[in-house]
Amino acid sequence: MKLTVIGTGYVGLVSGACFSEMGNKVICVDINQEKINNLHQGIIPIYEPRLEKMVLKNIDKKNLFFTTKLEEAVNDSEIIFIAVDTPMGKDGSADLQDVLAVAKEVGQKMNERLIIVNKSTVPVGTADKVKAIIQEELDKRKVTIGFEMVSNPEFLKEGDAISDFMKPDRVVIGAESECAFKKMKELYSSFFRTHDRFITMDVRSAEMTKYAANAMLATKISFMNEIANICERVGANVNNVRVGIGSDSRIGYSFIYPGVGYGGSCFPKDVKALKKIAEDNGYEAQLIKSVEDVNNRQKLVITKKIIKRFGEDLTGKTFGLWGLAFKPGTDDMREAPAIYVIKELVKRGAKVQAYDPKAMGEAKDFYLKNVNNVVYKKTKYEVLLNAEALILLTEWKEFRSPDFSEIEKQLKNSVIFDGRNQYNSYNLEEKGFEYYQIGKSNRRNILQVIK
Repeated sequence: MKLTVIGTGYVGLVSGACFSEMGNKVICVDINQEKINNLHQGIIPIYEPRLEKMVLKNIDKKNLFFTTKLEEAVNDSEIIFIAVDTPMGKDGSADLQDVLAVAKEVGQKMNERLIIVNKSTVPVGTADKVKAIIQEELDKRKVTIGFEMVSNPEFLKEGDAISDFMKPDRVVIGAESECAFKKMKELYSSFFRTHDRFITMDVRSAEMTKYAANAMLATKISFMNEIANICERVGANVNNVRVGIGSDSRIGYSFIYPGVGYGGSCFPKDVKALKKIAEDNGYEAQLIKSVEDVNNRQKLVITKKIIKRFGEDLTGKTFGLWGLAFKPGTDDMREAPAIYVIKELVKRGAKVQAYDPKAMGEAKDFYLKNVNNVVYKKTKYEVLLNAEALILLTEWKEFRSPDFSEIEKQLKNSVIFDGRNQYNSYNLEEKGFEYYQIGKSNRRNILQVIK
């Protein structure tokens, strides 16, 4: 098929690359000329495993093209995907200005019947707005061109997006006609040859499905973090509790790992947007609000442990930090817990020596650009030199089995603050470490309570 994907951000670029991988002719459109020039040269604006190789391969095969000229792309395609960003507005709602601007331009440029697909995460009712704008532009031109509106939300995990797209556990399609369902099933059939996971519904339900899915996952994370905080106060071990409840098939083990909270481009934004959608429709989403509140508090749990151990005034103290990205497998630092932890430590006079396999450029250039007393090191052990303690915030694979004797050798104190409970099975306290994790009392604290 001939496809156009408008927007070369995370969703647009991954979608375009994966569609082209299946032999479709895909034109990716973006208004940013520099980004398009870079993509022509195979320079990828984001880090996502396997994406660069797939893009280069399909450019070479003449399956994947990049342009700033929307008119050429629209009139050489059967299906148009809108995959522009929908950033969070000041009131928590999704900012739709780019989506609606694209709709207007499509209405001005289209000359043949099209299927127009919202791939961006958008509030319920957005497809109706897009449809109305396109029709308005067609009416201004005094032309009659049929088109179908479809909602096709993405369910991609950063760090594993290619696998998620190529082997989806479901493809959700919201449409108004059998013709649109048939065309979309034809497009996606090559992605699920052995299992038909094509789910059809009305457009508004499809739009809601994306928000509901992310809110459910965010709820599981915040619930487990709430349990972890209670465990710590009553002397229970949340790692044991997790195993105990995860064995229940109704609950499962996914997204019940305690930690320093969720971040990234999806969960924080979508939880806020869903809360605002409810509010705009006369409903107070109390559970969704609590999910957000728990997560905001959780990002500072490790900081509180550090302050309890070293005091409010951290002047002259240095801390080594592993992990800046909000999760492994990406350079994305949007709403990353590391941002909050670092800013709190620096505010109290501390110096932070940080290392991340992929996100240090993002930290230096954007998210921590104006934060003083942050130094970036080339290796994970360099950050520990003369540091008071190690702080782990992102569970990259290279952090999973470190040399603890090297850690002890480099640190001034044998202290580890584990924000992902990565090392709870290593019996670090028996090795002489002060080991602080989420949801389990440190032995030092227990002894203080007993005294």
